[in-house]
Amino acid sequence: MPAVIRLNAPSGHRLPRTLIERAVRTTLQQEGVSAAEISVTFLSDGPIRDLNLRWLGHDWVPDVLSFRLHDPSEPSVGDIYVGFEQAARQAAEDGIPLEEELCRLAIHGALHVLGHDHAPHGASAATDRTNDEAMYARQEMLLGLALAEGGADAPRLRGRGRESPTKRRKA
Repeated sequence: MPAVIRLNAPSGHRLPRTLIERAVRTTLQQEGVSAAEISVTFLSDGPIRDLNLRWLGHDWVPDVLSFRLHDPSEPSVGDIYVGFEQAARQAAEDGIPLEEELCRLAIHGALHVLGHDHAPHGASAATDRTNDEAMYARQEMLLGLALAEGGADAPRLRGRGRESPTKRRKA
């Protein structure tokens, strides 16, 4: 099975589809994954909050949710849900292009689908911080590669650091 990436968005949401698909494909390639099926769905605040509450028990609007749907010995399969309105708020707050934030969140979700994670529940604060820093550094490196491949049409990476806006809100 080759890598298949599907993008889904409600009508009225203009997506930089080529750029987002490139970001996910770059992540798969850099992680050494050639066989995968990944869906990336963009949702407004209500539906993504509902998913977060139903599946994770968190009653707040996340920027991204991801669900790994495969066993380690199987080709990578997963669903990524990006909060479009939350991404727009974060991009505005951080002074970066929305396209960059959408790609960042798609990459973050893809890393989770591929098995990367934050520190396990109950881990020490130091372990949590180390795992988060490593994951966000990987995410930003992959984002830089994906945007560089986009040439003149891609936004310039301005970055917002490694801290997740979601973590900032929960702190």
